[in-house]
Amino acid sequence: MSTTTAAPRGRGRGGRERILAAAAQLFAAQGINATGMEQIADEAPVSKRTLYAHFRTKGDLVIAHLQDLASSGATLESVLTREEIPPRDRILGLFTQPAADAAPVRGCPFIDAAAEFPDPQSAVHSYAREQKLRMVQLVTALVSDLGCREPNALAEQLVTLADGAASRAMVLDDKDYGRHARTAAEILLERALPGAS
Repeated sequence: MSTTTAAPRGRGRGGRERILAAAAQLFAAQGINATGMEQIADEAPVSKRTLYAHFRTKGDLVIAHLQDLASSGATLESVLTREEIPPRDRILGLFTQPAADAAPVRGCPFIDAAAEFPDPQSAVHSYAREQKLRMVQLVTALVSDLGCREPNALAEQLVTLADGAASRAMVLDDKDYGRHARTAAEILLERALPGAS
């Protein structure tokens, strides 16, 4: 009769997903730079060997975390690609905190990451910049679809409002802070529509 020994609880398959889940929780709670790789391994739980097999450096883990957020629909930008929503409503959706952002409010993870990796040449900062540039491209396409005048300038104004509102919502821990920027965005859109004086 043979016996098998069960793997320690929480270890084994799915290590990468557990690492990303632990990183997301810890990064949101205490920031990226304040979170050590050993703490992430303990929280996952995985061995440090497993952690480094999946993510060679902390920067690699941070980028994977940001990619995971971007693909999960848990960022402000995610509303912009929802084709079942009319273009104007998608733009105004930028001013509502995602439901996944329970208290405390964390703002934009890409801005947060860029602030914690301030070197513009770093891989994390570069990825955050790519996401912010993608955001303005998506808004430019939407305002163009609406027939707005000067879509590039309008898109920059709208994303600046959205990013500013997300940052203030985080600082003030006010999930509904975007309502102020939404009012300004509605005025910008109305004035830019064809036929507006």
